[in-house]
Amino acid sequence: MSYIISTERLGLRKWKDPDIIPFASLNVDEEVMRYFPKTLNYDQTNEMVQRIKLHFENHGFGLYAVEKKDTNEFIGFTGFSIPAFDSFFTPCIEIGWRFKKEEWDKGFATEAAKACLDFGFKKLNFDKVVSFTAIVNTRSENVMKRIGMTKTGEFNHPKIDTGSPLCRHLLYELKKEAGSLRGPG
Repeated sequence: MSYIISTERLGLRKWKDPDIIPFASLNVDEEVMRYFPKTLNYDQTNEMVQRIKLHFENHGFGLYAVEKKDTNEFIGFTGFSIPAFDSFFTPCIEIGWRFKKEEWDKGFATEAAKACLDFGFKKLNFDKVVSFTAIVNTRSENVMKRIGMTKTGEFNHPKIDTGSPLCRHLLYELKKEAGSLRGPG
């Protein structure tokens, strides 16, 4: 298998058409999508994958499909995107992740995100990477902390209704200099 980024347990690669079915299962799971405005059906998932592929074409990086090396099973994504909204911190490069719940609490999000950051700073020459999530999403915030990011603020997400408990977001960042101090694993 040709991986763009590889860790001890995970391979991060471009998307393949067979990824859409397991990704659609992940996106329809209410627990996985708890901190997003809504679940996504198969067609919406397919549209998302097409946008991810277009992002790779336009920018040379994107959200990588993640598979377990021992089984070659698709388990989610980790990678980079350029947010499509205006805020005090945009334009920027965001790191994000989403995994099926059967793979939670195994360190996969942290492992994949650390490898992505290393790749982003060393190979893609990013100066800074941000991440953000709804304040109530402590699981994702904990990943941000484990990968060495620092909280730099809060904001109302402009694409989420201000009455929603998901509107208020935390903003974390990591700069290249700090990223090089993280060390291995």
